[in-house]
Amino acid sequence: MITFTYPGQGSQAPGMGTSWANEPSWELVEEATEATGRDVGLLLLEADAEQLRQTRNSQLATFVMSMLALDAVARVGLLPNAHAGHSLGEYSALVASGVLDFAEAAHLVAERGEAMQLASEEQEGTMAAVLGLSDGDVESVCEEAGPNVWVANYNAPGQVVIAGSPDDVNTAADAARERGAKRVMQLQVGGAFHTPFMASAYERLTKALAKAEFHDPDVPVYANVDASAYDTARVWPRLLARQLTSPVRWHQTIRRLADAGCRTFVEFGPGNALTGMAKRIERGVATLSVRNPADIDPLLESVGAGGDGEVALANGEALYAHERLVVAPAAGVFKPAEPDCRSARIATGAVLGEVSGEPVRSPFSGVVMDYLAVDGERVAINQPIAWLRTD
Repeated sequence: MITFTYPGQGSQAPGMGTSWANEPSWELVEEATEATGRDVGLLLLEADAEQLRQTRNSQLATFVMSMLALDAVARVGLLPNAHAGHSLGEYSALVASGVLDFAEAAHLVAERGEAMQLASEEQEGTMAAVLGLSDGDVESVCEEAGPNVWVANYNAPGQVVIAGSPDDVNTAADAARERGAKRVMQLQVGGAFHTPFMASAYERLTKALAKAEFHDPDVPVYANVDASAYDTARVWPRLLARQLTSPVRWHQTIRRLADAGCRTFVEFGPGNALTGMAKRIERGVATLSVRNPADIDPLLESVGAGGDGEVALANGEALYAHERLVVAPAAGVFKPAEPDCRSARIATGAVLGEVSGEPVRSPFSGVVMDYLAVDGERVAINQPIAWLRTD
């Protein structure tokens, strides 16, 4: 069982989009720019560390980076059995599973980032990571320190993030050290996220979520607020709103996934924070990450290492490391090229057919082995259309 995971705010870095700028997936940057009215390309290529540290910028930039990596992997046909995202990453998980349209999710992420930044400016807050104490000890420390400090993230065993007013967070940090915490680190963030300090952001985001269209997911998505798996659309507006003022239960989420049979976790987007957490939470699982295009072939080889180079797909088919899938660029009715391309050697960019008038172009060169969709079939976006043996 494979789970795709998506990081939250804090993993961003200047120039993180550079390696993607000439990839087919870069078209998502243009779509996100149109959906949000923000220059997303500028954020990914030219923004400095200080600009990216702003909540309104870091959230949108990180979300689009995760989507670039996901789109590139979807184009080769690797699909998961479940999705989970940390905080902001939950929006990436919902797009990946089909719950939200990409453009609509980009708009919601921009709203979320703006709402959280404004809430932080209205009420000063901070966050700190407590290392080396149990969840229960950190909860007790917060209860004793004052009324305005709470657990914000249950990240991994011995790694819990607290948040609230600077005074109460500092008091809780001192108490945690007295209880034996190995280290308490102040986080460079602009507010007390996932606490009641985000109440005004909750109100603004709730209004935006009420206008969004949600769909049932292709595979289950695990929620931050309760670490439970959901396979219906109707719960997500409420869960996404609650997430702003509730702790992220990532530790519990990974444990639930492991209990359900997940043995491989793949992280999509900048950084590798979730990869490190998964290793700490559950021993013996495989952890992989896709941060740039060069990570895709190693991912296919690593996932397939247990089966003679064969990568298992969610639909039960298989893809070998020297083979690739060409997927539908949009939803609609498929019509193959005439004459069709079976057994033909094609170059990168060759047209294999069309979906509702939009050409299906191969991102790879090689020999077309067969079509996986038939003339007149209604296909979903990213549904495999053909497979080929690469050069």
